[in-house]
Amino acid sequence: MSLHRLAETIAARAGADPGASWTARLLSDPERAARKFGEEAVEAVVEAVRADRERLVAEAADALFHLLVMCAARGVTLGDIEAELARREGRSGLEEKASR
Repeated sequence: MSLHRLAETIAARAGADPGASWTARLLSDPERAARKFGEEAVEAVVEAVRADRERLVAEAADALFHLLVMCAARGVTLGDIEAELARREGRSGLEEKASR
């Protein structure tokens, strides 16, 4: 599944019953969505440190899903994120960080 299809699926769940859809539940509670993303991100870090490739792939997928849900819960789209990445394209990471 592409990130675009995943983002479309997440957006489609926005009107679903939070009692019947995990995604809808997270979208209706942005703070919960943020906490869940944080949990999944930490789990990905743990697997990266452990060098467990298979588990890292799984946790990275969970983290990406929950990142997109968290952003959607606050009105940030994948398109918004892509636009920011495009703005940064061609700039040195060191240069970009120094400009902040």
